[in-house]
Amino acid sequence: MDDKLLKDRIDELNTRVSDLEQLIEDANIPIIPSILPNTILIPFAGELSHDRLDLSVAKILDYASNSHTDSAIIDFTAISLNMLDELEVLGEFIEKMTASLALMGIKVIVVGISPPFAQVLVNSGLPFIQQIKAFATFKTALEYLMKLKGLALVNIKDFNRK
Repeated sequence: MDDKLLKDRIDELNTRVSDLEQLIEDANIPIIPSILPNTILIPFAGELSHDRLDLSVAKILDYASNSHTDSAIIDFTAISLNMLDELEVLGEFIEKMTASLALMGIKVIVVGISPPFAQVLVNSGLPFIQQIKAFATFKTALEYLMKLKGLALVNIKDFNRK
């Protein structure tokens, strides 16, 4: 194989690797438009790291600034936290994310905080803890937002009778 063909093949493979890395990054931090208008759901799953959370801040802020988002629900129900350091990293992320979104006029709701993580946050003494809006489940967060936005679910059977 000559040098030109080899270089072309290496360039092709590098492009493919970059495309796959972007696909993995996008899949790691899904941003899901909610059934509620102008609301997004950001579910986190798996292990967390500084790098992963830093990437997610940029991605979430970019998405929110290019949409009509006024509310964001960040769901930590499916994360696995194995070490105290990870809890502190997650606390720093929540502080950074809520402050950044609040500056953009977006209401942030957090769901799925585990008891150990709640203790770490409270013991941290960080001032944002007093301002965070948190719910145990996604369902209760949606109910709160529906009430806030003046929305209600209507039973279709009742609606058809009128």
